[in-house]
Amino acid sequence: MTLFEFVLRLSVALLLGAAIGFERQWRQRSAGLRTNTLVSLGAAAFILLSESLTGVTGDPSRVAGQIVTGIGFLGAGVIMKDGFNVQGLNTAATIWCSAAVGSLAGVGLYGESVITAGAVMFAHLGLRPLGRKISSIPASPAEEANGTFFYLFQIKCLDKVENHLRVMLLETIKSDSSLRLQSLKSKDNGNPKHAYVEAKVVSNGNRDSIMENLAGKLTLEYGVMEVSWEIAGQQNEQ
Repeated sequence: MTLFEFVLRLSVALLLGAAIGFERQWRQRSAGLRTNTLVSLGAAAFILLSESLTGVTGDPSRVAGQIVTGIGFLGAGVIMKDGFNVQGLNTAATIWCSAAVGSLAGVGLYGESVITAGAVMFAHLGLRPLGRKISSIPASPAEEANGTFFYLFQIKCLDKVENHLRVMLLETIKSDSSLRLQSLKSKDNGNPKHAYVEAKVVSNGNRDSIMENLAGKLTLEYGVMEVSWEIAGQQNEQ
């Protein structure tokens, strides 16, 4: 391989990785312009290293397989869990695609690398409006009632009534076989006279009415200053 060919392939990987990363940077994502450029550039460099060392007798596909494994660890670093929600999956998938674009450029498949980069950018720019329209379509009442619901229940009360409120919570959860307590914890937030009770409850199906009734009962209890609940997440049946 000539030096010109080496520079050409590396340059194509750099430009296409930058094109993909531009959209991520514009959307203010954690892995933006530089990350996707470096991923594409690095993937191409490893492919070129294999070809430079082994020549026509080498097998760049073996190096490409190792690149896929390595990118998996890098992509995992941008995936974050916020409560019951997971963020960063699109960014991780984009990093994975950038490595594929760089690998294609590294083996000299210029047309294929350009097409792949264009497809990645179309998936972000062209399919985004379609995804929003699909998400805005309301689900039927039956679909909304099915699936797994994650409830977050919070109570602010006097410290001396904390145990009584905990018992009320547990009795309500045990009274319905579809409810399951995931966690129950308390803290004082620096004020030993007050207690902040937080319960995470998982239910099979929508149990908003139970949560509302429980919140109403707790509000009437002595020593309770604030009661709130919300649906922290939902997993619909596929």
